[in-house]
Parts: sequence; structure tokens; C-alpha cells
Amino acid sequence: MSVDHYENFPVASVLCPPALRPAVVAIYHFARTADDLADEGDAPTGARIQALQAYRADLAATVAGQPASDRWPHVFGPLRREMPRLQPALLHDLIDAFEQDLAPPRYRDRDHLLDYCRRSANPVGRLLLGLYGVADEVSLSRSDAICSALQLINFWQDFTRDGPNRRLYVPKADLDRHGVTAEDVLACRDSPAARQLIADLCRWARALMLQGAPLALSLPGRAGWELRLVVQGGLRILDKIEAGGHDSLLRRPAIRVSDAPRLVWRALTMRAAP
Repeated sequence: MSVDHYENFPVASVLCPPALRPAVVAIYHFARTADDLADEGDAPTGARIQALQAYRADLAATVAGQPASDRWPHVFGPLRREMPRLQPALLHDLIDAFEQDLAPPRYRDRDHLLDYCRRSANPVGRLLLGLYGVADEVSLSRSDAICSALQLINFWQDFTRDGPNRRLYVPKADLDRHGVTAEDVLACRDSPAARQLIADLCRWARALMLQGAPLALSLPGRAGWELRLVVQGGLRILDKIEAGGHDSLLRRPAIRVSDAPRLVWRALTMRAAP
């Protein structure tokens, strides 16, 4: 699925079974539109809050089998058709996270940040596993680890974009441990201490990704192959941050077309950890 946003949700690809694509696309448009309400354009914060409240009301109406407003027919029409296969609480969690983005807190520690990931990223993985009929606790836990890792990797990739918008996702405990201030990160001030901080944060994200990676080997068919590519894409961004000396306060690493052969090879050769 090709979109014109720099940040997207990895929830659809050519590997998705045709029978699941309508539900996957419905999830995508629901999350993408909510993210746009919170983040795109020049609307003031108050107007964004009202829009998300109206969006949540339309979700509640759709879940209850009642008519939604005519404001987002491209979202709630398809979502209504797919609702029997979805978990409404997870969709509400996503809206919670987008509302939090309107006045993001300064995160105290890693558990505080992971609670945000629980609502901003993990629901997508759980919704997709639900479509595949996967509901065991081990798989759900691994899915959460992968999705939270992807969210963290996006944060450590996006310092140059989040800083000018006054968004800080580095926990205070990590800042204090490395002697880096919140203003240093927001202003994208590079330093040896900042690079050590980013290296530490990347190790955390990598460990979380590797914790969840066995899920890609346990899911059958297309689902497993797509997840292998998602995992390897996240790890590749971490590789690029490391190769740049953890200088992501200065430049934003990204996956390029030239990375495709490496990602495919790594997906093909993934093995369970000994």
C-alpha cells in the first residue's frame, strides 16, 4: 500500500491473503485517519481534540451497529463491514494514544514510555493476529514486543522531525543516566554523551525486537513471511543508526530500495535463537 505520509502503519502488503485485505485496509484507514486528525495540517489543539472526540463517537456508534456521522465514510463504512472480525477495545486504545500525542508528557522511565506503546503500536499487531485466528498469550506477548520495538525504533529514527515539534520520547531516567538534557535532544544537539544515550536506547529496542522475533517463525504462510520482513526492516534501521555512529540527532536513517535484497536474504535465513 503506497501512501503519501512519511510515517505509515505496516499492516498491508502483497503478502496479505486476499480474504483478509478488506479488514487490513479498514484497520489501516482507521489508524491513518486518526493519526492525521492528531498530527496533520494547521488546526489548533482544541479543534484536534474535538475531532478525535467525534471520531471516537463514530467508532462507538459503529461498534453498536448505529449510524456514524457522514464525516469519515471512507473509514467507518468499511470498518462496519469488518467489525465482527475486530476487537473494538484495541481501536479505542489507538485513539487514546493519538489523544495523548496532542499533549505528550515527559516520560519518566521506560515503563512509562512502553505504556504509550501499548496503546499506540501494540493494538495493530493484536488486531492482525486476531484476523489470523492467533490468540495464545505467547504469540500476543511476542507481537507486543515487536510492535513496541518498531515504535521505539521510529522514535530513535525521528529525532530530527520530533525535535522541532517539541516531542520528546526519551525517558527522563535515560537522559539523567547519560547526562543529557531534554533541551539537548529537542534541539538535536549532537555530543558524545548524546550518542552514548542513543546507543543505549537502540540496544533496548533491538533486545525487544529480538524478544518478539520468534513470532515470525511460528506464524504459518504469508503472515510469517510478512512479519519476517517487518522485523528485519526494524533491525535494519538500527543497523543504520549504529553505522552512523548513533548520529541520528543530525540525520534521519531510512530504508531504501537498495536495502531490499539484504532484507529479503535476512528474512529467508532467519533462525530461532539458540
